[in-house]
Amino acid sequence: MAYGIRAQLDNLRELGFASISGAYATVGTPLTDHARIICFSNSTDADMYISDDGVNNKLRLAANSFRLIDFSTNKIRDDGLFVSQGTQFYVKQNSGAPSRGNVWIEVTSASGGV
Repeated sequence: MAYGIRAQLDNLRELGFASISGAYATVGTPLTDHARIICFSNSTDADMYISDDGVNNKLRLAANSFRLIDFSTNKIRDDGLFVSQGTQFYVKQNSGAPSRGNVWIEVTSASGGV
């Protein structure tokens, strides 16, 4: 029996604390496929804002925390809720500047199947 859908890990997107300020900075490259699962992680000592347009605050990520979002549990490749291919993520500090750590984004998409 062949399985039609495979989880496919995208390249890691990461930004060090020294590159994070009060202005939005890009985190890695745009999505190369439609994202099914995204994990936003913040190992810095400051709260962060996450954006997908570089202008508006979309998610707030507390210091030393993560947010895992599964957009399309048990859905086939072309069905369900996804984050679009080509989406670029941005990060900026909430108030105080971080003095250590990183912000990173891990993405899982689907490959093959119907």
